[in-house]
Amino acid sequence: MKQNTEFKKTDVMILSLAHLAHDTFSAFLAPLLPLLIDKLGMSLSMTAFLDIIRRIPALFNPFLGLLAEKTGIKYFVILTPAITAISMGLVGLANSFAMLFILLFVAGISAALFHVPSPVIVKEASGNKVGTGMSFFMVGGELARTLGPLLVISAVSLWSLEEIYRLIPLGLIASLVLYVKLKNLDGDRQVQKPKEKGDTRKLLRRYWPYFSVIAGFLCFQAAMKSALTLYLPVYLVGQGESLWFAGISLSVLQFSGVIGTFCAGNISDKIGRRKTLFFSSIGSVVTMMVFIYTQNIFVLSVLGLFLFASGPVLMASIQDTDSSMPTFMNSMYMFINFGVGAVVVFALGIVGDWIGLEKTYELCTVFALGTIPMAFLLTRFNRPIATE
Repeated sequence: MKQNTEFKKTDVMILSLAHLAHDTFSAFLAPLLPLLIDKLGMSLSMTAFLDIIRRIPALFNPFLGLLAEKTGIKYFVILTPAITAISMGLVGLANSFAMLFILLFVAGISAALFHVPSPVIVKEASGNKVGTGMSFFMVGGELARTLGPLLVISAVSLWSLEEIYRLIPLGLIASLVLYVKLKNLDGDRQVQKPKEKGDTRKLLRRYWPYFSVIAGFLCFQAAMKSALTLYLPVYLVGQGESLWFAGISLSVLQFSGVIGTFCAGNISDKIGRRKTLFFSSIGSVVTMMVFIYTQNIFVLSVLGLFLFASGPVLMASIQDTDSSMPTFMNSMYMFINFGVGAVVVFALGIVGDWIGLEKTYELCTVFALGTIPMAFLLTRFNRPIATE
Protein backbone atom coordinates (compact mmCIF):
# COMPACT_ATOMS: atom_id res chain seq x y z
CA MET A 1 0.00 0.00 0.00
CA LYS A 2 1.41 3.40 -1.02
CA GLN A 3 2.26 5.58 1.94
CA ASN A 4 0.44 8.90 2.18
CA THR A 5 2.78 11.89 1.96
CA GLU A 6 0.10 14.61 1.77
CA PHE A 7 -0.67 16.75 4.82
CA LYS A 8 -4.47 16.61 5.12
CA LYS A 9 -5.11 19.75 7.13
CA THR A 10 -8.90 19.32 7.41
CA ASP A 11 -8.62 15.86 8.93
CA VAL A 12 -5.89 16.98 11.34
CA MET A 13 -7.96 20.00 12.42
CA ILE A 14 -11.02 17.80 13.10
CA LEU A 15 -8.93 15.55 15.31
CA SER A 16 -7.44 18.56 17.08
CA LEU A 17 -10.95 19.84 17.81
CA ALA A 18 -11.85 16.38 19.14
CA HIS A 19 -8.86 16.66 21.48
CA LEU A 20 -10.11 20.11 22.54
CA ALA A 21 -13.63 18.81 23.25
CA HIS A 22 -12.41 15.89 25.33
CA ASP A 23 -9.63 17.51 27.35
CA THR A 24 -11.65 20.61 28.28
CA PHE A 25 -13.57 18.45 30.76
CA SER A 26 -10.45 16.56 31.86
CA ALA A 27 -9.01 19.94 32.89
CA PHE A 28 -11.67 20.52 35.57
CA LEU A 29 -9.89 18.74 38.41
CA ALA A 30 -6.95 21.08 39.14
CA PRO A 31 -8.94 24.34 39.47
CA LEU A 32 -11.56 22.56 41.59
CA LEU A 33 -9.02 21.06 44.00
CA PRO A 34 -9.04 23.98 46.49
CA LEU A 35 -12.85 23.65 46.77
CA LEU A 36 -12.78 19.85 46.96
CA ILE A 37 -10.05 19.94 49.63
CA ASP A 38 -12.18 22.29 51.70
CA LYS A 39 -15.39 20.30 51.11
CA LEU A 40 -14.01 16.82 51.82
CA GLY A 41 -11.11 17.71 54.13
CA MET A 42 -8.42 16.11 51.97
CA SER A 43 -4.62 16.35 52.35
CA LEU A 44 -2.23 16.87 49.42
CA SER A 45 -1.46 13.14 49.50
CA MET A 46 -5.14 12.34 49.05
CA THR A 47 -5.48 14.80 46.18
CA ALA A 48 -2.43 13.19 44.56
CA PHE A 49 -4.21 9.87 44.85
CA LEU A 50 -7.16 11.36 42.96
CA ASP A 51 -4.87 12.13 40.03
CA ILE A 52 -3.46 8.61 40.24
CA ILE A 53 -6.98 7.21 40.05
CA ARG A 54 -7.41 8.97 36.73
CA ARG A 55 -4.14 7.47 35.52
CA ILE A 56 -4.78 3.86 36.58
CA PRO A 57 -6.59 2.96 33.30
CA ALA A 58 -3.36 3.87 31.49
CA LEU A 59 -1.92 0.62 32.85
CA PHE A 60 -4.15 -1.09 30.29
CA ASN A 61 -3.05 1.12 27.37
CA PRO A 62 -1.11 -1.65 25.59
CA PHE A 63 -4.24 -3.82 25.63
CA LEU A 64 -6.34 -0.88 24.43
CA GLY A 65 -3.81 -0.40 21.66
CA LEU A 66 -4.27 -3.99 20.55
CA LEU A 67 -8.06 -3.56 20.78
CA ALA A 68 -7.81 -0.46 18.62
CA GLU A 69 -6.04 -2.52 15.94
CA LYS A 70 -9.14 -4.73 15.63
CA THR A 71 -11.99 -2.21 15.89
CA GLY A 72 -13.25 1.01 14.37
CA ILE A 73 -11.02 3.38 16.31
CA LYS A 74 -12.86 6.50 15.16
CA TYR A 75 -15.72 5.64 17.55
CA PHE A 76 -13.35 5.90 20.51
CA VAL A 77 -12.70 9.50 19.44
CA ILE A 78 -16.40 10.22 18.94
CA LEU A 79 -17.83 8.83 22.19
CA THR A 80 -15.22 9.76 24.78
CA PRO A 81 -15.94 13.54 25.02
CA ALA A 82 -19.49 12.72 26.18
CA ILE A 83 -18.29 10.11 28.70
CA THR A 84 -15.66 12.43 30.15
CA ALA A 85 -18.13 15.34 30.32
CA ILE A 86 -20.63 13.27 32.31
CA SER A 87 -18.08 11.94 34.81
CA MET A 88 -16.30 15.27 35.37
CA GLY A 89 -19.56 17.22 35.40
CA LEU A 90 -20.75 15.14 38.36
CA VAL A 91 -17.59 15.74 40.41
CA GLY A 92 -19.18 18.70 42.19
CA LEU A 93 -21.95 16.46 43.53
CA ALA A 94 -19.51 14.00 45.11
CA ASN A 95 -19.99 13.98 48.88
CA SER A 96 -17.36 11.35 49.66
CA PHE A 97 -13.89 10.34 48.58
CA ALA A 98 -15.29 7.03 47.26
CA MET A 99 -17.74 8.78 44.93
CA LEU A 100 -14.97 11.05 43.69
CA PHE A 101 -12.84 7.93 43.17
CA ILE A 102 -15.45 6.32 40.90
CA LEU A 103 -16.09 9.42 38.81
CA LEU A 104 -12.41 10.09 38.20
CA PHE A 105 -11.73 6.44 37.39
CA VAL A 106 -14.43 6.54 34.69
CA ALA A 107 -12.91 9.76 33.35
CA GLY A 108 -9.53 8.02 33.26
CA ILE A 109 -10.91 5.11 31.24
CA SER A 110 -12.44 7.56 28.80
CA ALA A 111 -9.16 9.47 28.49
CA ALA A 112 -7.24 6.27 27.77
CA LEU A 113 -9.73 5.23 25.09
CA PHE A 114 -9.34 8.61 23.41
CA HIS A 115 -5.58 9.13 23.61
CA VAL A 116 -4.33 5.70 22.53
CA PRO A 117 -5.67 5.56 18.93
CA SER A 118 -6.03 9.24 18.01
CA PRO A 119 -2.30 10.07 17.45
CA VAL A 120 -2.07 7.19 14.97
CA ILE A 121 -4.96 8.65 12.97
CA VAL A 122 -3.16 12.01 13.10
CA LYS A 123 -0.01 10.38 11.74
CA GLU A 124 -1.93 8.88 8.83
CA ALA A 125 -3.36 12.31 8.00
CA SER A 126 -0.02 14.15 8.37
CA GLY A 127 1.89 12.52 5.54
CA ASN A 128 5.55 13.53 5.71
CA LYS A 129 4.88 16.28 8.28
CA VAL A 130 4.28 14.15 11.34
CA GLY A 131 5.77 16.69 13.76
CA THR A 132 3.50 19.43 12.41
CA GLY A 133 0.47 17.14 12.60
CA MET A 134 1.25 16.25 16.20
CA SER A 135 1.59 19.95 17.01
CA PHE A 136 -1.89 20.66 15.64
CA PHE A 137 -3.28 17.73 17.60
CA MET A 138 -1.51 18.67 20.84
CA VAL A 139 -2.65 22.29 20.49
CA GLY A 140 -6.21 21.03 20.87
CA GLY A 141 -5.30 19.41 24.17
CA GLU A 142 -3.33 22.35 25.52
CA LEU A 143 -6.03 24.84 24.48
CA ALA A 144 -8.53 22.64 26.34
CA ARG A 145 -6.42 22.96 29.49
CA THR A 146 -6.54 26.72 28.97
CA LEU A 147 -10.31 26.92 28.51
CA GLY A 148 -11.23 24.17 30.99
CA PRO A 149 -10.21 26.06 34.17
CA LEU A 150 -11.90 29.27 32.99
CA LEU A 151 -15.07 27.39 32.04
CA VAL A 152 -15.42 25.49 35.31
CA ILE A 153 -14.48 28.45 37.53
CA SER A 154 -17.08 30.53 35.67
CA ALA A 155 -19.64 27.78 36.28
CA VAL A 156 -18.81 27.70 39.99
CA SER A 157 -19.13 31.49 40.19
CA LEU A 158 -22.37 31.56 38.22
CA TRP A 159 -23.98 28.57 39.91
CA SER A 160 -22.01 26.58 42.52
CA LEU A 161 -19.60 23.67 42.81
CA GLU A 162 -22.54 21.28 43.06
CA GLU A 163 -24.17 22.64 39.87
CA ILE A 164 -21.29 22.31 37.40
CA TYR A 165 -23.22 19.32 36.03
CA ARG A 166 -25.01 21.94 33.90
CA LEU A 167 -21.94 21.87 31.64
CA ILE A 168 -22.51 18.21 30.68
CA PRO A 169 -24.64 19.03 27.57
CA LEU A 170 -21.58 20.69 26.03
CA GLY A 171 -19.81 17.33 25.99
CA LEU A 172 -22.84 15.57 24.55
CA ILE A 173 -23.07 18.15 21.77
CA ALA A 174 -19.32 17.75 21.09
CA SER A 175 -19.73 13.99 20.58
CA LEU A 176 -22.72 14.55 18.30
CA VAL A 177 -20.76 17.03 16.17
CA LEU A 178 -17.78 14.66 16.01
CA TYR A 179 -20.06 11.86 14.86
CA VAL A 180 -21.33 14.03 11.99
CA LYS A 181 -17.78 15.06 11.05
CA LEU A 182 -16.04 11.69 11.42
CA LYS A 183 -18.66 9.13 10.39
CA ASN A 184 -17.61 9.25 6.71
CA LEU A 185 -13.92 9.79 7.27
CA ASP A 186 -13.15 6.14 6.38
CA GLY A 187 -13.88 6.65 2.71
CA ASP A 188 -11.37 9.48 2.40
CA ARG A 189 -8.63 7.95 4.52
CA GLN A 190 -7.90 4.63 6.12
CA VAL A 191 -9.25 5.29 9.59
CA GLN A 192 -10.28 1.66 9.79
CA LYS A 193 -6.97 0.66 8.30
CA PRO A 194 -5.74 -2.89 7.78
CA LYS A 195 -4.87 -4.64 11.00
CA GLU A 196 -1.28 -4.13 12.01
CA LYS A 197 0.65 -7.37 12.31
CA GLY A 198 3.62 -8.11 14.52
CA ASP A 199 4.94 -9.88 17.58
CA THR A 200 4.45 -7.50 20.50
CA ARG A 201 6.91 -9.31 22.76
CA LYS A 202 9.59 -9.20 20.08
CA LEU A 203 8.83 -5.52 19.55
CA LEU A 204 9.28 -4.79 23.26
CA ARG A 205 12.60 -6.64 23.30
CA ARG A 206 13.87 -4.65 20.34
CA TYR A 207 12.79 -1.26 21.65
CA TRP A 208 13.36 -1.60 25.39
CA PRO A 209 16.34 0.87 25.41
CA TYR A 210 14.20 3.47 23.66
CA PHE A 211 11.28 3.00 26.04
CA SER A 212 13.70 3.24 28.97
CA VAL A 213 14.98 6.61 27.78
CA ILE A 214 11.39 7.81 27.22
CA ALA A 215 10.55 6.76 30.79
CA GLY A 216 13.62 8.58 32.12
CA PHE A 217 12.77 11.82 30.31
CA LEU A 218 9.14 11.71 31.43
CA CYS A 219 10.12 10.92 35.02
CA PHE A 220 12.48 13.88 35.31
CA GLN A 221 9.95 16.20 33.68
CA ALA A 222 6.83 14.90 35.43
CA ALA A 223 7.68 16.31 38.86
CA MET A 224 7.86 19.90 37.62
CA LYS A 225 4.97 19.51 35.21
CA SER A 226 2.65 17.93 37.79
CA ALA A 227 3.61 20.49 40.43
CA LEU A 228 2.42 23.23 38.09
CA THR A 229 -0.55 21.70 36.30
CA LEU A 230 -2.10 19.99 39.33
CA TYR A 231 -1.00 22.03 42.35
CA LEU A 232 -0.63 25.57 41.02
CA PRO A 233 -4.18 26.62 42.08
CA VAL A 234 -3.68 25.03 45.52
CA TYR A 235 -0.31 26.76 45.87
CA LEU A 236 -1.61 30.20 44.88
CA VAL A 237 -4.74 29.97 47.04
CA GLY A 238 -2.47 28.97 49.91
CA GLN A 239 -0.47 32.13 49.25
CA GLY A 240 -3.62 34.20 49.74
CA GLU A 241 -4.69 34.60 46.11
CA SER A 242 -8.31 34.21 45.01
CA LEU A 243 -9.66 31.15 43.25
CA TRP A 244 -10.21 33.31 40.17
CA PHE A 245 -6.56 34.44 40.12
CA ALA A 246 -5.41 30.85 40.60
CA GLY A 247 -7.61 29.68 37.74
CA ILE A 248 -6.43 32.48 35.46
CA SER A 249 -2.79 31.71 36.28
CA LEU A 250 -3.31 28.08 35.36
CA SER A 251 -4.97 29.15 32.11
CA VAL A 252 -2.07 31.50 31.32
CA LEU A 253 0.37 28.63 31.81
CA GLN A 254 -1.70 26.33 29.63
CA PHE A 255 -2.30 28.95 26.92
CA SER A 256 1.39 29.62 26.54
CA GLY A 257 1.69 25.85 26.35
CA VAL A 258 -0.60 25.99 23.31
CA ILE A 259 1.92 28.22 21.55
CA GLY A 260 4.87 26.10 22.61
CA THR A 261 3.09 22.93 21.51
CA PHE A 262 2.12 24.40 18.16
CA CYS A 263 5.65 25.56 17.36
CA ALA A 264 7.63 22.63 18.75
CA GLY A 265 6.50 19.92 16.35
CA ASN A 266 7.18 22.07 13.29
CA ILE A 267 10.56 23.13 14.69
CA SER A 268 11.49 19.51 15.39
CA ASP A 269 10.69 18.63 11.77
CA LYS A 270 13.33 21.20 10.75
CA ILE A 271 16.10 21.00 13.34
CA GLY A 272 15.50 17.50 14.75
CA ARG A 273 13.75 15.99 17.77
CA ARG A 274 16.84 15.89 19.98
CA LYS A 275 17.75 19.58 19.60
CA THR A 276 14.15 20.65 20.20
CA LEU A 277 13.93 18.58 23.39
CA PHE A 278 17.33 19.85 24.57
CA PHE A 279 16.42 23.53 24.24
CA SER A 280 12.94 23.05 25.72
CA SER A 281 14.44 21.19 28.71
CA ILE A 282 16.94 23.96 29.47
CA GLY A 283 14.29 26.64 29.02
CA SER A 284 11.88 24.86 31.39
CA VAL A 285 14.44 24.56 34.19
CA VAL A 286 15.66 28.16 33.92
CA THR A 287 12.20 29.76 33.79
CA MET A 288 10.91 27.53 36.62
CA MET A 289 13.74 28.80 38.82
CA VAL A 290 12.85 32.39 38.00
CA PHE A 291 9.13 31.82 38.61
CA ILE A 292 9.70 30.32 42.06
CA TYR A 293 11.50 33.45 43.23
CA THR A 294 9.36 36.04 41.42
CA GLN A 295 5.91 34.40 41.03
CA ASN A 296 5.55 36.65 38.01
CA ILE A 297 2.71 35.72 35.68
CA PHE A 298 4.73 36.76 32.61
CA VAL A 299 7.51 34.38 33.63
CA LEU A 300 4.82 31.71 34.08
CA SER A 301 3.73 32.24 30.49
CA VAL A 302 7.30 31.85 29.20
CA LEU A 303 7.64 28.71 31.31
CA GLY A 304 4.60 27.25 29.58
CA LEU A 305 6.23 27.75 26.17
CA PHE A 306 9.10 25.45 27.12
CA LEU A 307 7.31 23.05 29.46
CA PHE A 308 4.75 21.77 26.97
CA ALA A 309 7.00 21.81 23.90
CA SER A 310 8.17 18.26 24.52
CA GLY A 311 4.71 16.70 24.04
CA PRO A 312 4.39 16.72 20.23
CA VAL A 313 8.12 16.05 19.84
CA LEU A 314 7.95 12.87 21.91
CA MET A 315 4.82 11.69 20.10
CA ALA A 316 6.44 12.39 16.72
CA SER A 317 9.52 10.49 17.88
CA ILE A 318 7.33 7.49 18.69
CA GLN A 319 5.85 7.61 15.21
CA ASP A 320 9.37 7.95 13.73
CA THR A 321 10.26 4.48 14.97
CA ASP A 322 10.65 1.78 12.36
CA SER A 323 7.78 -0.34 13.63
CA SER A 324 4.99 -2.24 11.87
CA MET A 325 2.64 -1.56 14.83
CA PRO A 326 2.48 2.22 15.40
CA THR A 327 -0.76 2.02 17.43
CA PHE A 328 0.81 -0.42 19.87
CA MET A 329 3.95 1.74 20.04
CA ASN A 330 1.81 4.77 20.89
CA SER A 331 -0.09 2.79 23.51
CA MET A 332 3.25 1.90 25.13
CA TYR A 333 4.20 5.58 25.18
CA MET A 334 0.89 6.46 26.83
CA PHE A 335 1.35 3.61 29.30
CA ILE A 336 4.79 4.91 30.27
CA ASN A 337 3.65 8.54 30.33
CA PHE A 338 0.68 8.03 32.62
CA GLY A 339 2.36 5.32 34.69
CA VAL A 340 5.44 7.40 35.45
CA GLY A 341 3.25 10.43 36.09
CA ALA A 342 1.13 8.51 38.60
CA VAL A 343 4.14 7.53 40.69
CA VAL A 344 5.63 11.02 40.57
CA VAL A 345 2.42 12.87 41.45
CA PHE A 346 1.87 10.66 44.49
CA ALA A 347 5.43 11.37 45.63
CA LEU A 348 4.74 15.08 45.15
CA GLY A 349 1.69 14.89 47.39
CA ILE A 350 3.66 13.22 50.17
CA VAL A 351 6.59 15.64 49.88
CA GLY A 352 4.20 18.60 49.69
CA ASP A 353 2.52 17.56 52.95
CA TRP A 354 5.95 17.10 54.53
CA ILE A 355 7.92 20.22 53.50
CA GLY A 356 5.33 22.47 51.83
CA LEU A 357 4.66 23.26 48.18
CA GLU A 358 7.24 26.06 47.88
CA LYS A 359 10.18 23.83 48.78
CA THR A 360 8.64 21.03 46.73
CA TYR A 361 8.73 23.31 43.68
CA GLU A 362 12.44 23.92 44.27
CA LEU A 363 13.15 20.19 44.45
CA CYS A 364 11.18 19.61 41.25
CA THR A 365 13.31 22.16 39.41
CA VAL A 366 16.55 20.46 40.42
CA PHE A 367 15.11 17.06 39.52
CA ALA A 368 14.11 18.36 36.06
CA LEU A 369 17.79 18.84 35.17
CA GLY A 370 17.74 15.12 34.34
CA THR A 371 15.70 15.80 31.20
CA ILE A 372 18.76 17.33 29.51
CA PRO A 373 20.88 14.15 29.21
CA MET A 374 17.74 12.15 28.40
CA ALA A 375 17.09 14.44 25.42
CA PHE A 376 20.52 13.58 24.03
CA LEU A 377 19.91 9.85 24.41
CA LEU A 378 16.41 9.79 22.95
CA THR A 379 17.07 9.79 19.21
CA ARG A 380 20.06 7.50 19.64
CA PHE A 381 17.75 4.71 20.79
CA ASN A 382 14.71 5.24 18.58
CA ARG A 383 15.84 2.46 16.25
CA PRO A 384 15.50 -1.20 17.22
CA ILE A 385 18.45 -3.04 18.72
CA ALA A 386 19.61 -6.22 17.03
CA THR A 387 17.87 -9.40 18.15
CA GLU A 388 18.60 -13.04 17.58
